[in-house]
Amino acid sequence: MSKMRFGLQARAVAVMGVALLVVAIMVGLWLARLGSLQTEVRTLGGQLIVSLYDDQAQRQGTSLASDLAQALVNPMYYNDSEQVAQLVRALKAQPLVSYVRVFDAQGYLVHDGSETVVDYGQRLDDPLAEKAFAASDTLLQRTDHVLEVTVPVLLGEQRLGGVRVGMDLDRMRLQQAQAGARLDSGIEVVSRRYLYTGLGLLAGLLLLTVVVAVYVQRTLVHPVRALVAAARRMEQGDYEVELSVTRSNDEIGELVRSFATMSQAIARHDREVRKLAYTDALTGLANRLAFRQTLEARMAAIPDADQRLALLFVDVDDFKRVNDTLGHEAGDEVLLRFVERIKTAVNLYGGADSLLARFGGDEFVILLGDGDAATSALRLAEELVVELSKPLSLSGRDVFLGSSIGITVFPDDANDATGLLKNGDIAMYQAKLAGKNCYRYYSRAMDHAVERRVHMEQELRGAWERGELHLVYQPIYRTRDRRLVGVEVLLRWQHPQLGAIPPSVFIQVAEQSGLIEQLGPKVLRAACMEARRWEMVPGGEQLFVSVNVSPRELRNGDLSDVVVACLAESGLPASRLHIELTETAVIGDEMLAASLLDKLHRHGVKVWLDDFGTGFSGLSHLRQVPVDGVKIDKSFVADMQRDPDDLALTTAIIAMCHALGITVVAEGIEQEAQFDLLSQRSCDLAQGYWLSRPLSSTQLVALLKTKD
Repeated sequence: MSKMRFGLQARAVAVMGVALLVVAIMVGLWLARLGSLQTEVRTLGGQLIVSLYDDQAQRQGTSLASDLAQALVNPMYYNDSEQVAQLVRALKAQPLVSYVRVFDAQGYLVHDGSETVVDYGQRLDDPLAEKAFAASDTLLQRTDHVLEVTVPVLLGEQRLGGVRVGMDLDRMRLQQAQAGARLDSGIEVVSRRYLYTGLGLLAGLLLLTVVVAVYVQRTLVHPVRALVAAARRMEQGDYEVELSVTRSNDEIGELVRSFATMSQAIARHDREVRKLAYTDALTGLANRLAFRQTLEARMAAIPDADQRLALLFVDVDDFKRVNDTLGHEAGDEVLLRFVERIKTAVNLYGGADSLLARFGGDEFVILLGDGDAATSALRLAEELVVELSKPLSLSGRDVFLGSSIGITVFPDDANDATGLLKNGDIAMYQAKLAGKNCYRYYSRAMDHAVERRVHMEQELRGAWERGELHLVYQPIYRTRDRRLVGVEVLLRWQHPQLGAIPPSVFIQVAEQSGLIEQLGPKVLRAACMEARRWEMVPGGEQLFVSVNVSPRELRNGDLSDVVVACLAESGLPASRLHIELTETAVIGDEMLAASLLDKLHRHGVKVWLDDFGTGFSGLSHLRQVPVDGVKIDKSFVADMQRDPDDLALTTAIIAMCHALGITVVAEGIEQEAQFDLLSQRSCDLAQGYWLSRPLSSTQLVALLKTKD
């Protein structure tokens, strides 16, 4: 036994001695290298500083000149010298700007930022002027003291003049020298720190050599005691035990290593089980189980009736669209970014006792209980609505989502966790019904509204098969000769007990429940089959049939396949089918809409943009997502006679659409005067109650038979 102890001690001392010698040699070499390293770092750092400052001067000069050129378009076009002077003086006040010169299209000075502008109207003749006048895009020129950036001022294709901004290189070199001095000072500090580190390492090794003998004496006793203590702790359920792992090859060393490995595996497994049970795998937030346990504990611990807890249910609006169009990995990235925004808002308004959890999918729940919880919940909800509606840059494009938030308060709304969670979910759903991207407080009346909505959804399922849903057709006339050329397909619901249910009610239920994805193809197929039969009646004409498609059907991705299948089954020519998409649906995902329109156009189907003007998009989107026709929203048509702005806007839409080769349809015409105004402005097609109310298929066939 004594021989074994001697061997352990001798090996430990030898290893430590060799290690000390090796480290001492390495530290010596390292200190010798430190001096030359300082010189290399200073040289490379100086070069990097010069490069960075030069790049900064170019970027800043380009940015300032470009911004000024854009800002000067209107002042120079309207000869607003006062506005030009304000803009130039503001730019000239920038720290690195040496001079600013604004010149007109002939190269004459307009303003240089001075009070008197002595050279106003004079042609600039400095060495850099000629190239500046000829520049059609951003131009960089350099002298020993100035970096000049020239940017032309353009109004469309018309050149109004240009902007020359000189960046002071002498001042920049002074800043470079100051930065270099700071770099040298930092290198000195780091060098001393590394020197002290090396000396400390040597001192530590010397101390370690001294204690080796004591350590070897304890290699047998201490491991055994540690194993016994660890086994007792694990028996009591504490798996987070720590053992000193020995490199010894004897039986004790092997036992210590095996026991340490076993304890770590058990502890890791225990942590993973707890993590899976109480945290969300994607975000690391508390999950539903952990949140509910905390909620119940906090509710039980409320000291008096005056204290409140507030619950916020946050649901990401239209999140499915991200998964459907960009993939689930992009959806996970969106959720992680939303979590960061929510955390920031909770830290600002939630208080120290707040808790954020993810309940699954795109649903988050926040618990507030610090101070006036109801007031904090209001401020937090307002902040979240604003922050979560800001665009996210994802895969090179901006994604606009939003959030619907439900707020409920304990004990005002419920006395237990189950009721409080249910109320928060109901309030969140009401926020979605209110148009999304908003918040709503829970109220007792919401329970009845949810019950009515659930009942209507249940009734809507199977309504088509029961024959309760039917199609009607809104005639569309050509304005120049009032000839019937097509119809818009409308869906109606005649419930046996509730009577006629407005489309504005049941279409919304179908959209939110996803039933619209089942009803849409059925409506499309029935409309195509009916339109095909109209050709068979005496006097039948080649009327086109226009079918509305919901945003859900657009995002589903297989709309073109459904359209082709319906055309093939019915035998209806593709040229007689028009698909109507709402403007807001197209703006929500222009890339998907453009791809869909391209597929439909290849099959010969035309696409119209419905409710045009309500999405505040402007006609610029028509270049991104080309369509065959637009339908001016009836809100503009209704006020044309009373509101000159609506009349002017309608006139402009017609003119610009015609310039793009797009057909214009006006809907909601209820008076002859409205029809006359639109006809005078060359609106192509029109529909509305003044022309004809929606007709059943039988009534439409009768109308066709009576035509000359």
